[in-house]
Amino acid sequence: MAKLDSEKRDDLGKSNFAFPKQRKEPLEDADHVRNAAARFDQVDGVTAKEKDEAWKRIQEAAKKFGVKLNEKSR
Repeated sequence: MAKLDSEKRDDLGKSNFAFPKQRKEPLEDADHVRNAAARFDQVDGVTAKEKDEAWKRIQEAAKKFGVKLNEKSR
């Protein structure tokens, strides 16, 4: 996976995260999108609504970067 150092992560806008309020699961390239989908159920401290919105962002990013998601991803 592409390395995202803390400085570069801090420079990302909130819209580049699956969970923007918490700045969790960056979605800046295909590797990060795959990682966000794989770790989706491991994110704690978020509401059901935030999870629904995050999944939509992950799906949009997957489409953008050509990542194929399967039903097991969520």
